Amino acid sequence: MLWLFTTHGSVGMFIVRVTLAIVIFAHGAQKLLGWFGGQGFTGTIGFFTTSMGLPWLIAFLVIIGESIGSLSLLAGFLTRFVAASYILIMLGAVAMVHWPNGFFMNWFGQQQGEGFEYHLLIMGMSLALLVEGGGAWSVDQLIARRMGQREWAGTQPSHAFAQSKQ
Repeated sequence: MLWLFTTHGSVGMFIVRVTLAIVIFAHGAQKLLGWFGGQGFTGTIGFFTTSMGLPWLIAFLVIIGESIGSLSLLAGFLTRFVAASYILIMLGAVAMVHWPNGFFMNWFGQQQGEGFEYHLLIMGMSLALLVEGGGAWSVDQLIARRMGQREWAGTQPSHAFAQSKQ
């Protein structure tokens, strides 16, 4: 459990985390609230279930993951969990929609749809956060410190701590 929250306090990971949270928040706000020209919750659920054939639960999780998850990521809370969910969401988007359109986004309107370069960037940033944690100024870092203090006090010995004592 401690691994979920542990981070090395890197300013670089803080920058990655906040940048990713801002970018994904805009997409989540389109899906949940209808901001920035989005369809809102009902429209997005309808599109995902009717047009794309996704189960309503998957559609709901994507909407919540991108909207509430981005706020969680901004605070650095459950960073690894949110990052893993973004990887899954982006893999799904590439597999279901963007792969046939090639690599590049449709910058000049000369192709049928959007490519997957954006999704690859999101997956790369998410993978870095999954491996390294949320970095400096994260709630995860505070939780890990608290959990670590309890482990050293002997109230919640972890497997790794128990092995180091042998």
